[in-house]
Amino acid sequence: MAVTLKQMLSDRNVSITTLATAIGLSYPTVHKAVSTNIPPKRTARRFIESVQGYLKTIGIEEEMAWSTVAPADQAPAPQLNQQPEDMALENQMLTQEAMKHFKLFRNPFINDIRDSRDVYLNEDARYVLAAMKDVARNQGILAVVGDSGAGKSVLRRMLLDDLHKDGDVTIIQPKIIDKSRATAAGICDAIIDDISSETPKRSMEAKARQVERLLMGAFKGGQRHVLIIEEAHDLTVPVMKYLKRFWELEDGFSKLLGILLIGQTELSDRLDERRHYELREFIRRCMVVVMSPMDHDLDKYLTHKFEHNGADITKIMTPEAILEMNQRLRTRRSVSGSMVYPQVINNLTTRAMNLAASLGEDVVSVDIIREL
Repeated sequence: MAVTLKQMLSDRNVSITTLATAIGLSYPTVHKAVSTNIPPKRTARRFIESVQGYLKTIGIEEEMAWSTVAPADQAPAPQLNQQPEDMALENQMLTQEAMKHFKLFRNPFINDIRDSRDVYLNEDARYVLAAMKDVARNQGILAVVGDSGAGKSVLRRMLLDDLHKDGDVTIIQPKIIDKSRATAAGICDAIIDDISSETPKRSMEAKARQVERLLMGAFKGGQRHVLIIEEAHDLTVPVMKYLKRFWELEDGFSKLLGILLIGQTELSDRLDERRHYELREFIRRCMVVVMSPMDHDLDKYLTHKFEHNGADITKIMTPEAILEMNQRLRTRRSVSGSMVYPQVINNLTTRAMNLAASLGEDVVSVDIIREL
């Protein structure tokens, strides 16, 4: 008695991925043929011969029963959006089809953080956030270093929210977009503008005296200050030298200004004394913390994401799919290592959900992850 290919694979515990790999076709193409019991129209004969050839190699001689007429509204097999590694950080959009398929009413990865409760923090992230708060309140020097998508900006937003609520620390943030063009004079102007209504003086000497006077007066009134510079990996060596001089402003034993640098991995190179000996005085006073990947917290992160958007992760992804995603992201780059970072996780999960929905899969499975 002839049986369908789907029955045959199920009875022998042969996965669609295994079959697709063996016959050299994409997972979506094979998945559709197995699900509908209809071979691809243009390559039906070759497809059937390839499948039968593979089955014979594993000792299966049964005849397959194929449907011969496709439904009128049958759509072509979904095509994968193959993306190079350097596109892993580009935001992916969850399709309306996927939203409806998984019964979601809002995208769990876009505009999803409305307050600190929406942020998942593992132990490493809690430590980094605590270090940032300590620098802001006790006027130290800290560099937070991490890959793109590691969550640095989210922690900065949490820090700002905390400091704004307490109101005892004034935040100074230079607005120049290209940090490679930042200057000591520009930083002076930012300090003056953010902590007073005064107009910055013209000469550098006058600016420096103005900054010291303003910081000193505010400090005596119980106000502390922190200078936060994002994209700090683009700062020039001369500017970083000046930062030490800003930090050295003091009232007795108390510093007047904390400094927080936030940047990508190149910032670690800039703060390597062996490479930039001329910055040794600043480097020796600067604490460096690195944003670690969430290698051991991927399941907790995704569970948190979906729960805070009213969804149950068990109805969206299998545990095995999460393990496969973790393994894939931990070994994705041979040079930089793990990519188990929030933004990368969000994008890969979105792509997996889109593909699962287009294939009519109830949940994201291991096969779906392997096909991305």
